[in-house]
Amino acid sequence: MTNQKKHRILYLCTGNSCRSQMAEAFTRHLKGNQIEALSAGVAPKGIDPRAAKAMSEVGIDISSQGSKSLNQVIHLQFDYVVTLCDDAQKTCPSFPGNTRVIHVGFDDPPKLAATAREEEEAMLHYRRVRDEIKAFVERLPEALLDKGGQQDDFQAGIQAFLDDLPADSTNIKED
Repeated sequence: MTNQKKHRILYLCTGNSCRSQMAEAFTRHLKGNQIEALSAGVAPKGIDPRAAKAMSEVGIDISSQGSKSLNQVIHLQFDYVVTLCDDAQKTCPSFPGNTRVIHVGFDDPPKLAATAREEEEAMLHYRRVRDEIKAFVERLPEALLDKGGQQDDFQAGIQAFLDDLPADSTNIKED
């Protein structure tokens, strides 16, 4: 990418311990030459060890990443803020400039894993959500990276992603 500004995306979740960390890492890994990704939480609580394990299984180490508070990044300019959980969507503040806020909710692996009888069963939830987040990041529309970054094209790309999801993935939605 030459002479084009990297777009800046903030992935926002409640704890900045799992989903937002995965999204940040996948974006850096898959789209790092086009997008600058950060993540934060409205109530950060440290990296979830199972999230780190799930990401290490696909060759991405997030174990040294730290949870960041929304207060640590609220002053930064973002092109997009992507809320990944309902709590973050409800509490998402206004951001300076022309920041577009988009909600793409994913299941909460720690909540799902709480009833698991064994570690492998718990990890199945983390792996599924990890793979859903990866698919989302892979399909970020090129319109996001265009000079204009047209909202309609971006929304159409998000909708195309949602339309391609398996029928049992109805938990992912866009506002």
